[in-house]
Amino acid sequence: MFARLGRMVAHHPWRVIGVWIIAAIAVIALAPKLASTADESSFLPSHYESIQAQKLQESAFPQHAAPAAIIVLERGDKGALTAADSSTVTQIAGRLRAAAVPDVTSLDVGPASPNKLIQTIGVQMPTENDPQQKAQTDAVKALRTQLQSALAGTDLRGGITGTAAQNLDSQDSGNKADAIIGIATIGLILVLLLIIFRSPIIALLPIITIGLVSQVADGLIAWASNTFDLKTDSSVTSLLIVVLFGVGTDYILFFMFRYRERLRAGDSPREAVAVAVERAGEAIASAAGAVIVAFMALALSTLGLFRSLGPSLAIAVAVTLLAGLTLIPAIVALLGTRVFWPSKAWKTEPRAARFAAIGASMGRRPARFAAISGIVMVALAIAAFSFKPTFDLSSGSTNSTAESTVWQNELLRGEPAGATQPTQVYLKSDSGSPLTADELASYRTKLTAVPGVGSVSAALPNPAGTVAAYQVTLTANPASSDAMNTLKGPLRATAHGAAPAGTSALVGGITAIYVDIQAAVDHDYAVVFPVAAILITIILGLVLRALVAPLYLMASVGLGFGATLGATVLLFQNSGGNKGLIFMLPVIMYMFVVALGTDYNILMITRLREEARAGRSPRAAAAEAVKHAGPTIAAAGLILAGSFASLMLAGQSTLTQMGFAISAGIAVAAFVMAMFFTPALTALIGHAAWWPGHADSASGHGEPSASSGEPEESEPAGQLRR
Repeated sequence: MFARLGRMVAHHPWRVIGVWIIAAIAVIALAPKLASTADESSFLPSHYESIQAQKLQESAFPQHAAPAAIIVLERGDKGALTAADSSTVTQIAGRLRAAAVPDVTSLDVGPASPNKLIQTIGVQMPTENDPQQKAQTDAVKALRTQLQSALAGTDLRGGITGTAAQNLDSQDSGNKADAIIGIATIGLILVLLLIIFRSPIIALLPIITIGLVSQVADGLIAWASNTFDLKTDSSVTSLLIVVLFGVGTDYILFFMFRYRERLRAGDSPREAVAVAVERAGEAIASAAGAVIVAFMALALSTLGLFRSLGPSLAIAVAVTLLAGLTLIPAIVALLGTRVFWPSKAWKTEPRAARFAAIGASMGRRPARFAAISGIVMVALAIAAFSFKPTFDLSSGSTNSTAESTVWQNELLRGEPAGATQPTQVYLKSDSGSPLTADELASYRTKLTAVPGVGSVSAALPNPAGTVAAYQVTLTANPASSDAMNTLKGPLRATAHGAAPAGTSALVGGITAIYVDIQAAVDHDYAVVFPVAAILITIILGLVLRALVAPLYLMASVGLGFGATLGATVLLFQNSGGNKGLIFMLPVIMYMFVVALGTDYNILMITRLREEARAGRSPRAAAAEAVKHAGPTIAAAGLILAGSFASLMLAGQSTLTQMGFAISAGIAVAAFVMAMFFTPALTALIGHAAWWPGHADSASGHGEPSASSGEPEESEPAGQLRR
């Protein structure tokens, strides 16, 4: 299959390029815009209590939802508010109402805080027919302008926080982050490819081609999201940039190394392209297949966030794979040896002395290499057991100077931490008869007595009197572990247990959503992780035609995952002062570290098998594999790890944690696991690694395999040293 594909691309490059251009134009012109949301409730299925409470609120209290935004006001000198100041707050609310900002349905002035430092105005906005919160964020933009105008000439200062304001700031921060990440990723790829190949053409090749591919991928993902109603988090677009450019550049490297090798062997440029596609195709397709399978396993998640993230990234990798096997080779077939201009180094084989020395040392002492690399990963993995999740996506996707963050902190000067996003408890009559005043008052008293509850509002009955709403303000920050423990422990227990006979209760609000997300994530750990591992193991078994090797390769990848999570916990949680790490980090790390770690393992182990088929002993084969495949894995790992590290420049805690974790995971996979642990372990296990077959034997297998994807003779490290 890959031989036929290689010949087709090499002999008809203009047709291949034409098809890509036509497809890109069609997708860009017809595909909808890829939109994202920071509304955590949209990620949960309907059977969770927080979502059922939200639906009850929408039906029973359509005009009394929690404020979409909160205007926070204080004195300019941060002193206590006077009666005149409170009167000014009322006047400001009147001016904002008179401004008639679209999609603002009401502005409700609250009382001054008990210590008189803060006063708020609750802003109600519609949620129906606004799935991406665009109307709300536009309204916040207009309100912010009007608010500063209304504050002019007064002794007060203020700003807007709350869910809608956080969504707006998250979008603005995300747009800036995408620009920073894109520039950093492209810059890194340019520099590293220039160092490796000394050719501006090769350096620009992935930038131009993947820029086109990314437009196709974005369009296909947007179509899939609309068709299957997938909810996309704002961090997905940042990850897409890195996945497309990082993984795409890796696949280009695998092809270019093989292409350069065939030129050195005497092939014409088009013959070299055809053979390079044939020999690198299986490895690239197998590696991409492992990544796609890992990402698609997220479709089994109960969270809409992961169900959209997995297919989105899988589509991006699939399009990148297709480009790596068709578009890139077609362009190279047209350019021929000019692709290396102005360098002539492609004609000369470097010695790769450093990797030869490492390989020779490993061949002599594989147990020492396996033990040292294994101990390093185990030591880091121990710290993973202290991982604590945090569930506040909105604050994690903004920086500390964003208006919503600044004024949420100011709000805490006068109100309990839970005042920013209070919890709602709904008491419902099961028989349809009205709730009595005594029942409502008694129930409120019991809620107030719950530890961790700061205050409980008076009951607000619906017009029929069959449902009553209580606004519960927790003493802890709504996104904190303390608030979540209060809600899933004593508050929900009391709300359900203290409900009068013939009634039932539901607990809703953002903290309840976080609690339910945690339950959903725990479910996903038990389902997604094993399914992804089993499917990738099957792919490894098919590629290697063995049972033993895939098992210890997956075990090593799992150890690499634990080491990566442990390193992230040590840096950000234990040393960085964070109370927890973003809840989706282990799942995203698992997908990237397992999938991409498997990529590098495939490259190393197939090269090792190739050397064994040439008649070398297991230890000698491991030494040669490190010598020849090591530089390729090092170059690819450096580019991919560096690409993901660019996420740390975004200025958002969520992307900073993701960037470090994924880049560290790739570094561990490339420079510890694939470079040392896997070949050393394979050398120790010997022929038994290929049981029940004899994949390492030349007899019965024809010619040595050329599917490893890395060059037999040409190594980037040689270029780096020269």
